Amino acid sequence: MNKPFEPSLENYAELIDREVDKLLPGNNGIVCDAMKYSLENGGKRIRPMLTLEFCRVCSGEFERALPFALAVEMIHTYSLIHDDLPCMDDDDIRRGKPSCHKKFGEEYALLAGDGLLTEAFRVAVTSEKLTDAQKSRAVSLISEYAGYRGMIGGQMFDLENEGKKVSLERLKCTCALKTGALIKLACQLGCIAAGAEEIYEKAAVDFAENLGLGFQIVDDILDVTSSTDELGKPVGSDEENQKCTYVSLLGIDKAQEYANELTQGAKKALEVFGDKAGFLLNLADKLLDRKK
Repeated sequence: MNKPFEPSLENYAELIDREVDKLLPGNNGIVCDAMKYSLENGGKRIRPMLTLEFCRVCSGEFERALPFALAVEMIHTYSLIHDDLPCMDDDDIRRGKPSCHKKFGEEYALLAGDGLLTEAFRVAVTSEKLTDAQKSRAVSLISEYAGYRGMIGGQMFDLENEGKKVSLERLKCTCALKTGALIKLACQLGCIAAGAEEIYEKAAVDFAENLGLGFQIVDDILDVTSSTDELGKPVGSDEENQKCTYVSLLGIDKAQEYANELTQGAKKALEVFGDKAGFLLNLADKLLDRKK
C-alpha cells in the first residue's frame, strides 16, 4: 500500500521532475532536444508546486491539477530560454549549465521556447478529471497571464526601463507582470482544479501578488550579493544591463525590508486556509531567505 503523499519541497520537486521527464519524447529532432534540455534542467519548481498545493489546500485531489502545473512550468521555462537570448538579457549560463542558445544555437533556442509555450496549452487540457468549463477558464487565464497583459507586458516594461531611474510604482507594475503574473496564474490554476469557492481563490491571489513581488526583490538582492557559482547564473547582470531594480532604487537594506513586509502579507492571506496552510507558510519563509 502506497504511503499518503506528504507535501514538502522535496516530495513535490521529485513528483514534478518525474512528470516533466514524461512530457517530451526523445529522438524527435533538435528543437525537441532543446525543449527537453531546458525543461529538465532542474530549478526550484516553485510555480507547479503552488498549483498542486493550492488544489490540495482547497480540498481537491492535487493530481487533478497536475496538467495545469506542468503547463505553467513549460511556460516558465520558455520565458527563461527567451530571456537568456542575446537580444534580451544575453546570459550564457542558466542553473549552472549553458543556456539553451549556447547549447543549441539561437535559432533553435527561439523555436524551443515557442514550442514549449505552444505545447503548454495542449498539456493543460489533457486531464479527464476536469470539466470543460474548468479547462476553458484555465486556458483563458494562461493566455492572459502569459501574454501581453501579463508576463510579456512586464518584459516589455523591463526593456523600456533600462538605463532609466523609474518610479517605484512603475517598477512595482513591471515586476507584478514580469514575475508575478505566472506566480498568480499558478496559484489560481490550483484553485480552479479544485473547484474552489471565490473566497479561497481571492486569498490565493492575495498570497500570490505579495509572494511574486517579494520573490523579485530577493532576486534583485541576490544579483548584487550572491556569486555565479551559488546562483547558477551570472551575477551583476542587472547593473551591466542598466536595469532599474529594487536595489538600485531603494538600496539593499530598504529592499530587504520591503521583501520582509511582502512575505508577511503573503502569509496573512493564508489565514482563511487555517491549519492546511503549513506548507505554503513555510515556502514563503524559504523564498524570502533563499540564497539562489
